[in-house]
Amino acid sequence: MKPSSKPANPNFSSGPCSKRPGYDLSSLDIRSLGRSHRSSLGKELLGKACSQTAELLGLPEGYRVGVVPASDTGAVEMALWSLLGPRKVQMFAWESFGQGWVTDVVKQLKLDDVDTITADYGQLPDLSLAEADADIVFTWNGTTSGVKVPNGDWIADDRQGLTICDATSAVFAMELPWHKLDVVTFSWQKVLGGEGAHGMLILSPRAVERLESYTPPWPLPKIFRMTKGGKLNEGIFRGETINTPSMLCVADYLDALNWVESIGGVGASIARSEANLGVIEEFVATRDWLAFLAADKAQRSNTSVCLTLDLDADQVKKVVKLLDAEGVAFDIGAYRDAPAGLRIWCGATVEADDLKALMPWIEWAYQTIRAA
Repeated sequence: MKPSSKPANPNFSSGPCSKRPGYDLSSLDIRSLGRSHRSSLGKELLGKACSQTAELLGLPEGYRVGVVPASDTGAVEMALWSLLGPRKVQMFAWESFGQGWVTDVVKQLKLDDVDTITADYGQLPDLSLAEADADIVFTWNGTTSGVKVPNGDWIADDRQGLTICDATSAVFAMELPWHKLDVVTFSWQKVLGGEGAHGMLILSPRAVERLESYTPPWPLPKIFRMTKGGKLNEGIFRGETINTPSMLCVADYLDALNWVESIGGVGASIARSEANLGVIEEFVATRDWLAFLAADKAQRSNTSVCLTLDLDADQVKKVVKLLDAEGVAFDIGAYRDAPAGLRIWCGATVEADDLKALMPWIEWAYQTIRAA
């Protein structure tokens, strides 16, 4: 039978993601609107975006946080183009965005000494192949595959190379071993449900040392440049952005950070994501027509949850459209390059009760399309 109750919030998109519970535009601090981002107020708020992020995440001493252009993509590109070159590079990829970084390094930067270690959707590559002497580039959570790195045990503590980690759908939702990560990138529109267009770049002291001791042989666009006169441009990591940010988006991000603090910090936001995954796991466990794309539970994402159905690709699209038409789930189709299926965002801003309400609708839509 058709379910009688619907999710109060049907927004399960994997980016931009659902706003926090109780979100209200009128609660934003908009004093900076119409002001220069280089005014004392603008720099204060941008600086707070950096410092409050570092404090909430519990970053080690010496780690720096900066607001950079072009979302997570811009942050990753800055790292790749600024840091790679002096050492062998190992690229670990198992979904669309990781493959995109492979394209950058192999076809755009055209580095000579590059190993590409890949896996199909739903699986992880062999992480034991990581070499301590090499620079390593990887995504922590495969947003388009629903497969995450379970831990950082495969990364050497005594490594000589740098680790560059795209963690846009992992930060604030998964435990990250910061001491093993030299560059971490994320964007506001993922786990915190912020707005798009701005990236966050986190650098370890080892990454800073590389920036100050190595100059790439290729030209760097202005928005990629992190050094001046051979020294790190520290202003970037105090809120003095390279280009003009949206101060409305900054206000929105600070609201999201305050919300994380109000619920108990990053531990609480991780717990919410884990509980959300648990709702789906409980449902899938009793349905033989529904499965996780990530077969290994230890590698299963608790943010971008990817499911496969016992239907062909056209039927799956009809399920997605039916759920959208009923107003119970928006934007949950699998990523265009991924196997046909559903992708349900389960980050901290999603309420478990909404997921509980959604599950019967998925079963109803499946049965409806299958019987058609």
